[in-house]
Amino acid sequence: MNKYLEVAKISFKAQIVYIFDVCIAAVYMVTKILFAYVLWGAVFRENETVAGFTYPAMFTYYIFSSFLSQIELSGNVSEEISSSIRRGTFSKFMVIPAGTQTYFIAQTFGVMLFYLVFILAASVAWTVLFRARFMMTSNPVLILEAIIMIILGLVFMIQLNYFLGILAFKYLDISAFLMIKSNVVAFITGSLVPLSLLPDAVITVMRIFPFYYVTYLPSMLLIGKNTEEALTGIIVLSAWFLLFTVLNKIAYNKLRVIYDGVGI
Repeated sequence: MNKYLEVAKISFKAQIVYIFDVCIAAVYMVTKILFAYVLWGAVFRENETVAGFTYPAMFTYYIFSSFLSQIELSGNVSEEISSSIRRGTFSKFMVIPAGTQTYFIAQTFGVMLFYLVFILAASVAWTVLFRARFMMTSNPVLILEAIIMIILGLVFMIQLNYFLGILAFKYLDISAFLMIKSNVVAFITGSLVPLSLLPDAVITVMRIFPFYYVTYLPSMLLIGKNTEEALTGIIVLSAWFLLFTVLNKIAYNKLRVIYDGVGI
């Protein structure tokens, strides 16, 4: 456990070198919130509620969902793994005394924690500066359930990107997989629009898959909505977490034997 904690700490400290990238991420998040502020402000001038949302609830949802989407940095995992395999330098991850999947989870969480500080500051600054009407639940149980779901969701996304990354053992170019994943996930996690705006039949199907619980449901819980789905969300995410833990181990052990990279 200590070695993975050290990996996270090193990754956290390494981000100081890339402070400009972190600031850009914070600015991008504020830009997304500003867009939502303008767009939904126009919509709610004509309607008091939209799909059960009041304007403060919708705006708060966008703050939470934008925050979660910005600290979700697991896309770097698939890119780092695939590029290392293509360059023949993935060997360094194979010889370190640590499980590769757990290593990348620890590494990504270290980076996330660094980004968390700046993006959280940007969110608070936005709320205070523009005197936005902020609506958040005061129920500690809901907040705890949302936090558990957020952590499970972040780990699952790392696992998903780890799986896509190791496909580079078999395929020369996985950019198509990554592009499809990025575009689809941005929509089905609810970071673009609240999923409650979709037809009920579509939402019912989406509840089977983990993406519904990565951004959308935690954001809804934090504004006091969809409270009856909290326990289900934790169970579904836990099941997918266990499934991908096993799947990634099997896939890695099977695919690594065809790797002929050299160098450390």
